[in-house]
Amino acid sequence: MPSGNTSVLILDGGLGTTLEDIFHRRLGYPLWSATPVDKDPEVIISAHLAFLRAGADIILTSTYQASYHTYEIAGYSREDAKRLMLKSVKLAIEAKRGYLQEITQSDRTDAGLPRSVKIALSLGPYGGMLSPAQEFDGFYPPPFGPTLSSNTARTNIFEETENGRHQEVACVEALADFHYERLEVFAENREVWDEIDLVAFETVPLRREITGIRKAVAKLQESQNWGPVGQPGEDGAERMKPWWVSTVHPGGHYPEMKPGGGWVTTGEVAKATLLDEGDRMCTPWGLGINCTRLEFLPKLLQEGREVARRAFEVRGVRPWLVLYPNGGDVYNPETHSWEEKGGEGTGWAKDLWTLVAESSRDEAWGGIVVGGCCKTGPDDISGLKEGLQKCLE
Repeated sequence: MPSGNTSVLILDGGLGTTLEDIFHRRLGYPLWSATPVDKDPEVIISAHLAFLRAGADIILTSTYQASYHTYEIAGYSREDAKRLMLKSVKLAIEAKRGYLQEITQSDRTDAGLPRSVKIALSLGPYGGMLSPAQEFDGFYPPPFGPTLSSNTARTNIFEETENGRHQEVACVEALADFHYERLEVFAENREVWDEIDLVAFETVPLRREITGIRKAVAKLQESQNWGPVGQPGEDGAERMKPWWVSTVHPGGHYPEMKPGGGWVTTGEVAKATLLDEGDRMCTPWGLGINCTRLEFLPKLLQEGREVARRAFEVRGVRPWLVLYPNGGDVYNPETHSWEEKGGEGTGWAKDLWTLVAESSRDEAWGGIVVGGCCKTGPDDISGLKEGLQKCLE
C-alpha cells in the first residue's frame, strides 16, 4: 500500500489480550502469551490465523515474556524453556504456511490480501519478566537498576556521581547480557532463525535498556559473523534481520525520570535509539512506539520525526516508523488485569490510519509498520487495513 515512495505494512494486534478476550484463555504472569505454547498450541495458531485473515502482513510471535527466568518461575527446566521458546516461533511458521495454503486453495487474488507474510520475533523488556511488571515504570532491581535503601525515594535512575555512573555502566552490560541470551536461543537454531523476518524489542521503558539492546545485537552479529541490516553483499555474507526498538509512553510521557525532576523526552529516547554512539553498538532498522494510548501519538511523533531526519543526515538511511498503540484500556500491573477507561472505540482504526497517512508523506521515514497492541483484535486490524487502503490510494 504505497503512498509516494513510502511503504506501509500492517502488523497484527494484541496477541495476549486476543487470546484472553476472543479465545477465552487464562494467561497472566509469568508467561502471558507464551502460556498456551506447551499444552494448548493450537489456540496460538488460531489467533495468528485470525490476524492474517484480517489483513495483517506481519505476525508477532508468542515470545514477549519468554525467557529462561520466566520459564524457571513457571516450573520449567532450562532445556524445556529453550524448546518452548523455539516452539513459539514454529507455531507462527505453521500459521503462516496454513494461511498461504488457504489462499492458494481458494484462488483468492483480491487486492485486500497481504502480498506476503512476515514473522516478527517478539522480545519484551527485562521489566516484563518482573512481578509486578515494570514495563510502564522501569523500576528494575539491581544489577539492572539502582540499589535503593529503605529510606530512599523510589527512582529508576542512578545518582549523578562517579559511583552512580559506574553502576549504570554495569547495568547496561547486565541488560545486554539478558537480551543477548534470548537472542542466542533463536539465532543458534537455523531452521527457526531463517523463518524469522524481523526482530521486535518492545515496550522498552529506559534508555539504558535501549543501549543494552543495541549492544546485544552487536554481540550477536559478531558471534554469528553477520553484517548489519541490509541486503547480502557481493561476498554473500549474511546479515542481521531488520529489527526495531519500540518504547512505551504511559500517560503520554516516557517512564524514565530525570535527575532534576520530570521525564526524559521522546526526542531524547529517539536519540538514544538512532544516534547515540558507543562501543560495539548497532543501530536499529526501525523506531517504534507501542502499548501507548493512540491519543498521545501525534505529539510524541513530533520529536521523534526530527531525530529521524538527523539520523538520515548522519547515516544516509531513513529509519522505519513502527506504531502499534493500545485499544484504550489501561493495564494494572499489580492485579495483572486491564481496566476499562473508555477506550478509543470505533474511532481507533480511523484515527490511526489518518495518522499513518500523514506520516507516510513525511520524508523522515523509510517506511511504516502499523498495527495494534493490547486490547486490539482482528476486527480492529481489519478496519485499519480497509481504511488505509482507501486513504493511501
